[in-house]
Amino acid sequence: MILVSDPFGGKALIFLHQSRSAGLAVCAILQEEFGLEAALKLGGIADGEHVSYDAFRATAAAGTYPVYMGHFFYGAHRHVPRPCAYFTMLRDPVDRLLSRYERNYDAFRPLVVAAREAGVKRFIYASSSSVYGIKNEAEVTEDLPLEPLTDYSRYKALCEHVLAEERRPGFATVVVRPSTVCGYAPRLRLDLTVNILTNHAVNNGRITVFGGAQKRPNIHIDDMVGLYLNLLDQPDDKIDGQAFNAGYENHTVMEIAEMVREALGRPVDIVVEPTDDDRSYHVSSAKMRRALGFEPAHTIAGAVRDLKAAFDAGRVSDPLGNPIYFNIKQMQRANLR
Repeated sequence: MILVSDPFGGKALIFLHQSRSAGLAVCAILQEEFGLEAALKLGGIADGEHVSYDAFRATAAAGTYPVYMGHFFYGAHRHVPRPCAYFTMLRDPVDRLLSRYERNYDAFRPLVVAAREAGVKRFIYASSSSVYGIKNEAEVTEDLPLEPLTDYSRYKALCEHVLAEERRPGFATVVVRPSTVCGYAPRLRLDLTVNILTNHAVNNGRITVFGGAQKRPNIHIDDMVGLYLNLLDQPDDKIDGQAFNAGYENHTVMEIAEMVREALGRPVDIVVEPTDDDRSYHVSSAKMRRALGFEPAHTIAGAVRDLKAAFDAGRVSDPLGNPIYFNIKQMQRANLR
């Protein structure tokens, strides 16, 4: 841990808050040390506030704050008209692969701005239903607060805020929050719930279910493609500035395992193991159906049969071991940090 007792001989202090590195605790210490009014914070999702980067830039230009903190990237000092000193806290970077999502976040605003300046009229952002975190509501709708639990979902949520800030007349923006995608596609993933269970059922004859009571919303890949095509055809006034959940079937993981076994029509052992992953959500896609007139048509059972046909036809090379089908393994192989 790095302790700071003064703002470095009159320099402004910039704290780079790194995710999952006790940054919130450091922010609290800095605010206690220098006073709430003396610390300008670039807000985030976790503490319920959000201050846009543009707003931060404009406020920082006055140069009146001794402390600046938030999820910056290096370069924030360019907006502060006085000498600055950086500090941060880092945890042991043991294959910290999820840091790639932070880099994606840093690149997202420049991407959106470049698209707008290049004349793009509509920006469809693929977020995730995981941005909601754990909810007690019977139906998770688009108006509920975002309470992400992981780095992946946290940066998805932050990118939604960036997109909202960059929305302009003539530049329509829309957010899609897909459920867990299932089914066969040429760029196949076998690290998603239905696909994982089907892969192991077909190629191992056994399914391991971790927990089992967690609810997982699902949508077939063909329906996701259909929804994106639908959004391209909608008039701006129907979708601009909107967010849409995209799901079809909500089931517990155990129910999905049993559906996989039933769709395959053959004996498959189901083994239950404990888990500390308690993410569970029942996503409502009523707004998608009502506002867009889009109705998913492909089922989990259909996804299972499509995957089985692909395995049988030899279209999936080494489905249990090939890292191309597993994002984390593929990132490890590419030495992404």
